[in-house]
Amino acid sequence: MFVADRAPSLKTVLLATGVVLTMAMGVRHGFGFWMQPISQAHGWTRETYSLAQAMQNLMWGAIGPFAGMAADRFGTMRVVLVGAVSYAAGLFWMAMVKDPTLFVLGTGLFIGLGLACTAFGAVSGIIGRVAPAEKRSWAFGISGAAGSLGQFMLMPIEQQLISAVGWQNAFYILGALLVALMVPMAFYLREPAVTHAHGPQQSIREAAAEALGNRSFLLLVAGYFVCGFQLVFIGVHMPAYLKDKGISNPGVAVMALALIGLFNIFGSYYAGKLGGRLPKRYLLSAIYFARALAITLFLLAPLMPITVYLFAAAMGVLWLSTVPLTNGIIAGVFGVKHMSMLAGIVFFSHQLGSFLGVWLGGYLYALQGNYDVVWGITIALGVMAGLVNLPINERPLARMQAA
Repeated sequence: MFVADRAPSLKTVLLATGVVLTMAMGVRHGFGFWMQPISQAHGWTRETYSLAQAMQNLMWGAIGPFAGMAADRFGTMRVVLVGAVSYAAGLFWMAMVKDPTLFVLGTGLFIGLGLACTAFGAVSGIIGRVAPAEKRSWAFGISGAAGSLGQFMLMPIEQQLISAVGWQNAFYILGALLVALMVPMAFYLREPAVTHAHGPQQSIREAAAEALGNRSFLLLVAGYFVCGFQLVFIGVHMPAYLKDKGISNPGVAVMALALIGLFNIFGSYYAGKLGGRLPKRYLLSAIYFARALAITLFLLAPLMPITVYLFAAAMGVLWLSTVPLTNGIIAGVFGVKHMSMLAGIVFFSHQLGSFLGVWLGGYLYALQGNYDVVWGITIALGVMAGLVNLPINERPLARMQAA
């Protein structure tokens, strides 16, 4: 088992994971900018690029629980190092490969593995173990805000890189930047082996079986599916949707995605802070209901830059604010020994939703020439997620109380 001399401080963990999440989520949120230039360069329909993004999200989710197991067992540092190299390799692959099948498979594998090893699931365990129980929800909120900061900072940079040096060279630059920033930060995430002197000791299989047999855990899984569907559909297809509707200035889409990142800094932070004071299940339900309302108002309002920006700001507040609350419930109910693995299992559901959202957007657009049906699905799913989170039981299991 991976062992360090002493646990890093919470400040060090939040800083290092913040840089990793800033890059991981910031680059990933900008993939929508490459849809049109790549499709035009290779003569593909939007469905091909959408399928590649869908495969990326599916593999991210499928690998996530195993990356979490590795982080819990061998240490977060090693997992992040693997993720940084794989992520950069995926960006280089997207720049070089012209065959659509290889593009889809390689993007799914390399980027999926990279995100599974550098995003929230992989780093949630060390945050949960280092943060005191009373600060845990707040710490998860800080990490969520870091991912949003990356989106806010990197959206304009990615668009400018594509314009200035071309879409291929933009991938090369971002890949090099990922390695240069993530690798040094990984070495600040050394941690001692997790030990529990008292209470029952669970194996990985026992912990997974316990969670999957728990009704509240399954309700979290169902809600997170909706979260993934909504966010990835909007993040990938929004630039193309705006252009289809007559807003041809790419700066509007750039600003919209940047505003999502900016306002999610506050949304994630305050969701984590409120999660330490109020029932997290009620906050999660409110977020999903509010998303459904925001999307409905956006579709009913006249489409112009100001309404796009207002929608982006509203969605930004709600964007990743589910992360600290969901992880807070997992840690509070099941403990932190297998935190990364359990977060990875829940996140797999999120990525199944992401796969369906991004692929269905491209498929139905190719079939119907618009996104109307998919927008309707996002609203209905938001209402459903709001309802399924209400009965979640946040009390620690009897096993944890005994421990």
